[in-house]
Amino acid sequence: MSETTLRTTCAVAGGGPAGMMLGYLLARAGIDVIVIEKHADFLRDFRGDTIHPSTLEIMYQLGLDEALLQRPHQKIHQLSAGFGDRNLPLADFRPLPVHHPFIALMPQWDFLDFLAEEGRKLPCFKLLMRHEATGTVEEDGKVVGLRVATPEGEIAIGCDLVVAADGRRSTLRGCTDLNVEDIGAPMDVLWFSLPRLADDPAQAIGRVARGGLFVMIDRGDYWQCGMVIPKGGFDAVRAHGIAAFRGDVQRFAPFLGERTRQIENFDAVKLLTVGVDRMPRWHRPGLLFIGDAAHTMSPIGGIGINLAIQDAVAAANLLAKPLRRHRVTETELAKVQKRREFAVKTTQAGQVFIQKTLIAPLLDARNEPSPPLIMRLLAVWPWLRRFPARAVGLGVVQERVDKAILKA
Repeated sequence: MSETTLRTTCAVAGGGPAGMMLGYLLARAGIDVIVIEKHADFLRDFRGDTIHPSTLEIMYQLGLDEALLQRPHQKIHQLSAGFGDRNLPLADFRPLPVHHPFIALMPQWDFLDFLAEEGRKLPCFKLLMRHEATGTVEEDGKVVGLRVATPEGEIAIGCDLVVAADGRRSTLRGCTDLNVEDIGAPMDVLWFSLPRLADDPAQAIGRVARGGLFVMIDRGDYWQCGMVIPKGGFDAVRAHGIAAFRGDVQRFAPFLGERTRQIENFDAVKLLTVGVDRMPRWHRPGLLFIGDAAHTMSPIGGIGINLAIQDAVAAANLLAKPLRRHRVTETELAKVQKRREFAVKTTQAGQVFIQKTLIAPLLDARNEPSPPLIMRLLAVWPWLRRFPARAVGLGVVQERVDKAILKA
């Protein structure tokens, strides 16, 4: 590795929730770590912005929760869905056995900025912005470093372990012979924003009308809006024209009125291509995939960011000791996948079930939408709402930061 210009114990590709959390935890455990992020900042719109009780509990364990919650956010204690004039309650987080029983709606860039600030307080943590992973360095069949494109040219970072946390469009996925299983999704999402006024009504997170599903997230001074459309349907939406699109928005949220005219053209509308997939094997010698790089989640429930953070906690718990020894075997990498795989598969199975049985019929314009039986039962019996709240808020397997990391 004569071209290596940097050396560390662990190199993390990707400064998203999984990469930043893993970098912070390893550095807190006294392990040298470099996190690289290809952008100059974290300021990108329409990313997963729901910080669930499971993540807030991790922040509590780290002693960072109160400082994090000083950042602007909105609290969601209950989830509901709108069918016509009816708002049907779906989940109630208040009974959850956690210190912060709510979903915090916080722009993801604020959350990542917070982790970056806390990480920089640790001597073992290094964050390199405008550095993009382009491939791996291998010796004798083992990954021993990371190739990185920088503003000054390509460098290599030599390390004991590379962690690929570079998201659903992972570059490092394509640099391996590891397979990806495409599970599929029947929908895409069109994201855009509109101003929010002080006298706007409180909105259900989701609203249902003939042929579609509409999501509105309160951002304080604006609404982050998402229109769920059939998979590959953006061309058809554009063919109908921007006026028809504005009309559809008003149909879902009539109170927006003339504000929809601020959607001047489709340049203001961003397409999120929804996919659900996972790698049957998350590792090879010297390389581990976590978060969306290992398993892309549907946006249903806003679970992706929190599942990625749970991956990071599990990886830190299981790999801190081997990294201190500067010897991480593939057996130890396999333990991370084994720890997290059940939660991933179960969550994806639940998302696919919801996609097929609830969302796909709603996207058929021939169907008059009506609340499914399970939603009607949740509206009638409040105690039932604890079950979806636990599934969404805490996940299938709730990770806790190892005491050895907390005490390091």
